[in-house]
Amino acid sequence: MSLWTPAKRDHKYGEGENMSDGLDVIVVDDDKGICDVISELVESFYSWGSVISFSNADSAIDHCLQRDIGVAIFVVDVFLGGLSGFYFLDAVQAKFPTAHEDAIIISGNASDDVVNMCLASRVNYLLEKPIKPYALQLAVRAITGKYLDFAKKLLQDPTYADSVTRL
Repeated sequence: MSLWTPAKRDHKYGEGENMSDGLDVIVVDDDKGICDVISELVESFYSWGSVISFSNADSAIDHCLQRDIGVAIFVVDVFLGGLSGFYFLDAVQAKFPTAHEDAIIISGNASDDVVNMCLASRVNYLLEKPIKPYALQLAVRAITGKYLDFAKKLLQDPTYADSVTRL
């Protein structure tokens, strides 16, 4: 299997499960119905890791903080009950240093304040509800592509891999 061939998913991880061999997508939305729809949509095209969904932001934070330091793609509603999606990203940043850059913020109304928060937080993807499936797919694939390109370069260029290791 090459880096460009998606792995077959043989197990669907759910809320509370903790491990994956790939680049996971973590969906957080306080509306369980929307959370399920987004998760199913991502699962319909994504196979480089698990899709893990949470309708409770505190549970999502606990899950992320229990994982090894790494990377994941975050699809996060801008308002999570009493918390904000940006608070969630800040809370998991210790374990996921690129959480903001690897996030897609979902908003019912992308106001100037929401756009400015995305810019200030280094979040490059903002989608409005109702989510257009192709827009979500393009955003997830753009983030995935960044990691696949990096991994390919590491494998093909030993000098570059050595320089990254020294960092």
